[in-house]
This record gives sequence, C-alpha cells and structure tokens, in this order.
Amino acid sequence: MRIEIAHGRLVDPSRGLDKKASLYVDGATIAAAGTAPRGFHAERTLDAAGCVVCPGLVDLSARLREPGQEHKATLESELAAAVAGGVTTLACPPDTDPPLDEPGLVQMLKHRARSLALAHVLPVGALTVGLRGDALTEMSELVDAGCVAFSQADAPLTDTQVLLRALQYAGTFGHRVWLRPQDWHLARGGVAHDGDVATRLGLPPIPVSAETIALATIFALVRETGVPVHVCRLSSAPAVAMLRGAKAAGLPVTADVAVHHLHLSDLDIGWFNPLANLTPPLRDTADREALREALADGTIDAACSDHAPVDDDAKQLPFGEAETGATGLELLLPLTLKWAAERRIALPDALARIISKPAAILGAPAATLDPGSPADLCIFDPEARWTVRREALRSQGKNTPFLGAEVIGAVRATVVGGTVVFERRQKE
Repeated sequence: MRIEIAHGRLVDPSRGLDKKASLYVDGATIAAAGTAPRGFHAERTLDAAGCVVCPGLVDLSARLREPGQEHKATLESELAAAVAGGVTTLACPPDTDPPLDEPGLVQMLKHRARSLALAHVLPVGALTVGLRGDALTEMSELVDAGCVAFSQADAPLTDTQVLLRALQYAGTFGHRVWLRPQDWHLARGGVAHDGDVATRLGLPPIPVSAETIALATIFALVRETGVPVHVCRLSSAPAVAMLRGAKAAGLPVTADVAVHHLHLSDLDIGWFNPLANLTPPLRDTADREALREALADGTIDAACSDHAPVDDDAKQLPFGEAETGATGLELLLPLTLKWAAERRIALPDALARIISKPAAILGAPAATLDPGSPADLCIFDPEARWTVRREALRSQGKNTPFLGAEVIGAVRATVVGGTVVFERRQKE
C-alpha cells in the first residue's frame, strides 16, 4: 500500500533531521520525505498535523511472558501494547518458562511474533543452560535461530570462571553479551534499597554494593578479554561513576536505564506500595538524579521500558511478597518526553535514547527515515495529555507505579513494514 503521512514534523535522530514535511511510504519501505516520488498516488493518507513522525521506538527490554507464563501476559496482548506505545522493535529477555536456551524455543517465539504481524521481536538468548549459571548454551545455534544477544536476565551467575568463559566464547564468534550487575549473595533476600525508607518500613535491604561489586567484576573481565558488554538497567550513582570511568578508559561497554528509574525513588514506596517493587530496586533521590544526568550526557546510552507484566494475584500482596515488575511498553515514550522536558533536552536528542541508540546496541538495521529504509514509524502528539489508568493500557499487565499519573505524549498511529498496525481513535 502507498501511504502519505501528511504535514507532520519529521524527526530522525540518527540523521539530524527535524523539519515539517510529508513522508511517503511505498509498500514496506519509505519512498521519500518532503516531495512525493514521480508517479506516486497515495492509497491512504494519514493527517499528522501537530504530530511528530519518527522511526519506530526500539525497546531493549520487554518481557512478553511467552512461553510458559501466559497467566501474566501473551504475545498478542504485549505486542498490541508495544505498537500502542509506538514501539516497533523490542528485545525479549530469556527468562521465559522454559528459558530461551534451545533453538526450537527461539524459532517458535519468532514464528508466533511474525504471525501476529505487529512489532518485530528480537529474542535475547540464555547465556547459560536453564539460566542456572553453570554450563554455557550453544550460542551459535541460538544466533542461527534468531537470538541477537545473550543474557542471564535477573538469574544469578555466581561462578566468575563461567562468566569469563562466556565472554571468551562470545568474543570469538562476535556474539553480544548483556549483563545486569547484581551480586546475588549481597542482594539475596532483599526487596528494597538499603536506605532510610527500608529501615523505617522494616524491609530487607539490597545495598548499592550489590550493584557496584558485580559491575567491578564485569569491567575487570571486559578489560582482560576486550569483549564488548552491554550493562543492563543501572540503578545507582556509584555505578554511574564506575561506568563513566570505564568509558573514559576506553572499555567497550554500553549501558541502559529503566525509564521508571528516571522519575521514581525509594520514597515512592510510600506505605508498602507493591506497585513500586521493582528490579533493580528504586534507590534514593541522589541515585535518581545521577541516572537522569548520565542519560543526558551520554554516559548511559539508552532508556528502556523494562516491561515486566505481572498479574494481580502476584502483585497485590504485601510489599515483600509481591512479585517485582511493572508494565512499561506504553509508557516508554511519555516518560522519556517527561525526562527530556525536565532536563531541557531537545526532542531529537531525547528520541535518540529510545530509537537510534538502542538500535545500535542491538545491531539492528538503522532506525531512520531515509528513502529505502523499512517503514517502521511512530506518529505521536507531543502535547496530548492522558492519564495512566488500567483501562487505558493494552498490556495484560495493568500494574505500574504510574497509575493515576498524568503524562504528556500520545501515540496516534504506528506503522510496521508499511502497514498501519495501530491507530488511536480521536476520543481516546
């Protein structure tokens, strides 16, 4: 189908493009920006007046809960949530049930996602068999099946020798390794940041040292092997300082932050609010400010939704018993825009953190509006206000600490492969 997206503000952070113009889509690719190609006749026109038209958002961490956890969410519900949030490409962590440690499971997930024809799903394979932390998976076979990187998700890898061998193997074949830094022994049994709030509420703590000690180990092994590592979801100011130093020293490392950590702190636990029980835990306000600054200055490369839908039975429990996680796919854009407005970050720079920079970390095709590029697009109204309510969320998981909050920035339409896969009704 030929589509004209008319009168929008075209923003392409990878190309420095920011201008008002129409965009033309022919089939699965972008045909032109500004002036229609010779002989182009649109079969459909989307009026984007007052809206931003940009490449589709790229999310580095979205749990889809399939296979094995369909009581929390399904591919249908979460990919519908993805496109409602303008996300056209997402990475799925390996902690499904069973974990993504065999090619057949990865192929099944890819096939299911393709059959739904919504967002592109890029599986992250398990670094060790069963995520048990002892034996390495057959990484090359998993890459052939469709995995783009390898991770332990939140499962512990306590044997440093296994981690060293994993990096050496991955480096030999050019596989990507993603690690979330947390010392399992120091974090064991903890549910909240080790600070005044946890002390006042009597909650078992998780110290910042659980993150920094693990991060020091990762950086030492990167220094020894020279193998690039992506560090997932930093949460503390000391970890940011370590990352800044590692980059200054030339280590091949990148990092992301969960978008909710840019706005919340352990104070938001309030009186045992289970919606604020997250992994990693919300830390204090100084940590939050360090994360916000690090994303602004490029020390942290990208923001992600850290989407982890949890069913009500597992979430609506006392804080220490509630399952960690929150829905986030539909909030990635407005929470990023909120951070950018508060930090006075220009829109193209803000969008780079959730489009071009995560695409580079994934090794995915460049997210761009260049002619000939895939027509994966997000059209959003940057001034539209909406309230985060359960009934407003497409995700099967309705739990988020932002319930009841007013946010700015609403997706009007999402295009994937030249097909309009989401379009918001005017009354929404």
